[in-house]
Amino acid sequence: MEPKHSNALIHETSPYLLQHAHNPVNWVAWSPEVLKQAQKEDKLLIISIGYAACHWCHVMEKECFEDEEVAAVMNKSFINIKIDREERPDVDHIYMDALQMMTGSGGWPLNIIALPDGRPIWGATYVDKGRWIKALQQLAEVYQQEQEKVISYAENLANGIKSINLVKGNDNSDLLSTEQLKKLVDDWSDYFDRKMGGYNRAPKFMMPGNLEFLLHFGFSTQNESVLEYVNLSLKKIAQGGVYDHIGGGFARYAVDTRWHVPHFEKMLYDNGQLVSLYAKAYAYSGNEHYKQVVEETISFVERELMDVDSGFYSSLDADSLNEQDILEEGAFYVWRKEELKEILGLQFELFQDYYNINSYGLWEEGKYVLIRDKEEQEIAKKHQLTPAELRKLITKCKSQLLEERAKRARPRLDDKILTSWNGLMLNGLIDAYRYLGSEHYLDLANKNADFLRSSLMDDQGRLFHNYKNEKVSIEGYLEDYAAVARAYLNLYETTLEEKWLLTSRKLLDYCLSHFFDPESGLFYFTSDTSHYVIRKTLETQDNVIPSSNSILAETLYRIGKLYPEEKYSTVAKGMMLAMRNSLEDNIHSHANWARLALFMDKPFYEIAIVGPEYREKASEFHHKYLPNTIITATAEEGGLSLLKNRYVTGKTLIYVCKEGACRLPETEAEKALEQILQN
Repeated sequence: MEPKHSNALIHETSPYLLQHAHNPVNWVAWSPEVLKQAQKEDKLLIISIGYAACHWCHVMEKECFEDEEVAAVMNKSFINIKIDREERPDVDHIYMDALQMMTGSGGWPLNIIALPDGRPIWGATYVDKGRWIKALQQLAEVYQQEQEKVISYAENLANGIKSINLVKGNDNSDLLSTEQLKKLVDDWSDYFDRKMGGYNRAPKFMMPGNLEFLLHFGFSTQNESVLEYVNLSLKKIAQGGVYDHIGGGFARYAVDTRWHVPHFEKMLYDNGQLVSLYAKAYAYSGNEHYKQVVEETISFVERELMDVDSGFYSSLDADSLNEQDILEEGAFYVWRKEELKEILGLQFELFQDYYNINSYGLWEEGKYVLIRDKEEQEIAKKHQLTPAELRKLITKCKSQLLEERAKRARPRLDDKILTSWNGLMLNGLIDAYRYLGSEHYLDLANKNADFLRSSLMDDQGRLFHNYKNEKVSIEGYLEDYAAVARAYLNLYETTLEEKWLLTSRKLLDYCLSHFFDPESGLFYFTSDTSHYVIRKTLETQDNVIPSSNSILAETLYRIGKLYPEEKYSTVAKGMMLAMRNSLEDNIHSHANWARLALFMDKPFYEIAIVGPEYREKASEFHHKYLPNTIITATAEEGGLSLLKNRYVTGKTLIYVCKEGACRLPETEAEKALEQILQN
């Protein structure tokens, strides 16, 4: 059946935009040409920003954008722009800052009314039909009758949007010391939930960057209290309903304080980062549960988010059709006691104890979200089993439920491929291979790395941000370069294939040429060839995903250890100095910067291995958690300064170096490790 309405979004590739392609609203995609058209017609803009896995975005579409009455108001007085925030984070940054300045809060859907040139005058998140129509009519009227006042307000707001993105100056030429970081971490720890992990509030986000810094900090300073908190957080997250115990993988966040009920969408960026974090935590602790989480999460990503070309899709929606064919949040993931009894039969009682099919695990309306809170030994003893027998039976139950769940209507898939998020997943796969040792993970990593290089990068080192239907359409942002350059450097360190080192360097050089801001010493989010509205953004705060600047600074610093003659390390130190005040003011929003401070203050070791057994020797370091190191190796002479004049015929020698100055070589990895760990 032919749809009643179609608009300009039918020509887009984003699944989120395509969901709105048959609304009665005359939607168009964001472009400089649309702003020119609005200025020509002197019409206000409606800028509506969301993403495919956003529950309230779907609700507002159904209530407002599919409604003929609403569409008539929107089409009469406004140019209507629909934006996928994952495709256009540059635009999303600007208008989210505007919304927070106007209302004190933010979120999605993000709805902005703006002047024809894009300067905002009003904003809100979810709005019901009546309030939306009323707001639009009032704004259109005010713009017609008091245009000068409206323009003056927009000008003041635009100045505010520019000013809040400025980085504080720093007169101090000293980098932060570990002792200063200890004080910051101590103050930060007042907010830690010492019972359930994470912060002592709801909703609870996993914040992998924060936990990765704290793992690094606890390890480097031998701070048992911090390490216990990291371990508690990782344990409770993996036991909670925010983790999919049946199919693997993590939802976005939990709405309660015990990680029980998630907001059910699954995002690639969370899963890529959490694979990396749990792999490192496994390397440090040897905790087999962490290893299981890594394995199950990669299985989920491979099964449900991987493209035939080895790219990774963006997300799975929170909503899916329930038994009544009505879209319902979490319908794919929750269970009723009766169906569990029917599927599991004699094993139901064991499963019930293990995953709390009781008042603790009950969500609402007879639906259960699986959550653990007891140790396996306790449950095994109750059921007169060994822990190994218990795990075997639970694994069998999970397989049965996965098979049964596959018969349900699936959550909607956002199958666009984003370069930055693929970089995060690639990094996770590399860490999984390093610390768990599965060749399959290396194979997945190599294929994804090849795909990104061949499909999303040109010969000059320029990246594109998105890929769908074998097409790219959006120029890459700093987040794309930062995530992929870091992953390629780590892939070089793991495989010792020089092409990945050279590709990482090419991406970094492109950033230095096209994104660098000499005034701040940092990098803009968009390149010098990109169109922008109101301001060029400096993204510096670490959030659920660390900021593009902090990831880039880390990568510049580490690659600078291999190219000391170049300016990479100098630029990284300048970035760290620029961010020192911000880090001291608010460490929890700058955790990846704090990790860089640890790199710079603690001894950082270059491990150079030269000789015929260089791969075997390097692999002995790979499975160890050694955050303040970088490895380079070759069979004979190498082009890097660390590898020159090191080769001795017939021997494989391991050099432990600091700032290029190396100690006497060792032939055994254990001896070289002692040189590193004794500090």
